[in-house]
This record gives sequence, structure tokens and C-alpha cells, in this order.
Amino acid sequence: MGWPVIERYEVETLLALAEELHFGRTAERLRVSTARVSQTVSKLERRVGVPLFDRTSRRVELTPVGRQLVRELRPAWEDVAAAVRHAIDAGRGVTGVLRVGFVGPAAAQLLVGATAEFQRRIPDCEVRIREAQPAEIPDRLRAGDIDLALCAFPDEAAPDLDRGPVLVSEACVLAVAASHPWAGRTSVPVSELDRVTVIRLAGAVIHTAATQSGPVATTMQEALTLAGTGQGVLALGAHALRYHARPDVTYVPLRDAPTVTWGLMWPAGRDTARVRAFAAAAESFLQ
Repeated sequence: MGWPVIERYEVETLLALAEELHFGRTAERLRVSTARVSQTVSKLERRVGVPLFDRTSRRVELTPVGRQLVRELRPAWEDVAAAVRHAIDAGRGVTGVLRVGFVGPAAAQLLVGATAEFQRRIPDCEVRIREAQPAEIPDRLRAGDIDLALCAFPDEAAPDLDRGPVLVSEACVLAVAASHPWAGRTSVPVSELDRVTVIRLAGAVIHTAATQSGPVATTMQEALTLAGTGQGVLALGAHALRYHARPDVTYVPLRDAPTVTWGLMWPAGRDTARVRAFAAAAESFLQ
């Protein structure tokens, strides 16, 4: 005589009811009717030969046999579910390694949450994180050094680089020396940048119509140091107020400047299952 066969839906119903201890909540969780839950449990009890739950009009509790069955069945069921998930992930190409680049501390914080959500969904895919300067991102993507990058979107999309959805939008501010005449102003219009020297950060996405172009910095800290020493002003995203606070620099809102948008970019044609899964996880994390 063979062992009784337990169907998948019976196991799921048993484990869900063992957690909820309520037929209505179990039905909602499994998206079936309460009658279906009751019928499934009764059928399973007949097959086992003893009651698995004590149920009255006021409460539902596991019997000693029910507790033992759930205790012994749950690890095995989790192993089965994990094995199936691993097979699906392998078939979709979402296992292995995903290399993600980022620009700046604000993107780093977003990346922490997005990575946690991604690895919660796909625990067998390793995420390797690499910091890069704004000017380095396009070349590192094209060279395959990183699979995708979390950065500010440029005004014009490169034909060989694809973008995911916008994850964050922010206003622009102007970094000026603490002793600068504009440091005490409530805002500065973009049109007034023609009156001052403007520092440029290589690879930055904020472009102004300023005619007095100043020094070009290769890193954010270099650009802010130039601003702090009075060698020009620097336009950048408003995240700088939180992540780049400095005693030598004051941030003033920049009026009429375009909004800065942030998201994920990757090489065109290389939107692998891993890349798509990470983009979905990042969007879900922010929602």
C-alpha cells in the first residue's frame, strides 16, 4: 500500500490556515472561497485519518497531530518551492552575477534598497556594486565593465544606451561659496548665470546657457571645493543639500532650471533577464 498523495493546493491550504487560524483570512490569502478552504481541509483530514484542526464558531486551532504535520511538512515544502524557484530563475537567466554602477551618495542609498528588494526576489543572483564618476558611466557600460548604472539621465539619450523608468526627479540648486553675494538669496534665476563663472562637472547632466564657462572638475568633491574657494558657481541636483553639506558652500535654489531625473541605464540590446529584474525591483522599492 502506497503513501497517501498530497496535492500542492492541499499543502498550501494547510500551511496557510496553520498561520492564519481563520478560514476567511486563509481564503483571501489564497484567493479562493471559504468553502473551498473548508472542503480542502476536510478532504485532507479524511486522508490522514485524524482531525488536523479544532474549529468552533469562535476559534480555529491546530490539533497535536496537525502541529506535528505542519512542523515536519513546512521545511520540506520550502525546499521544494526553493528548488522550483531556482530552476525557473536559471531558465530565465537571472542567476549568476549582476554588476551595477552608481554615481554619488544619493544614488548609493537608493541602490541599497533596490538591491535588497532584488535579492529578496532572486537570492541566487549576486550583485556587485561599483562607484563611478558621471563621465565614466557611458564608457563603462559600453565596455561591459558594468551591466547597468543608476545615475542622472542626460538631456539626450545615447542611441546605444537604453533607459529604464524615471525613479527620482529633483530640482536644481546652485552651489556658491559661503562668502558669495548670492549666498544670502532665496533663489537665483538661470538667466543670471551669465554674470558669473560657472564650474562644470565632467559628465554632469545639468547644462546652463552661461557664457563664462569656468574650470572643469572630474569629481563632485573637486567641483564643490572649487565653488567653496570662490572659483565659480556649480549647478547640481537638490540632493546636494543632504548629501554634500559643507561649511564653505551654500546652496541656493536655481529657478527656471530643468528638472534632474534619475534612473537605470544599460547598453542597448543587453536588457537581460537580470537587468529587467533589477529594474523592476528598483521601481517596486520606490513605490
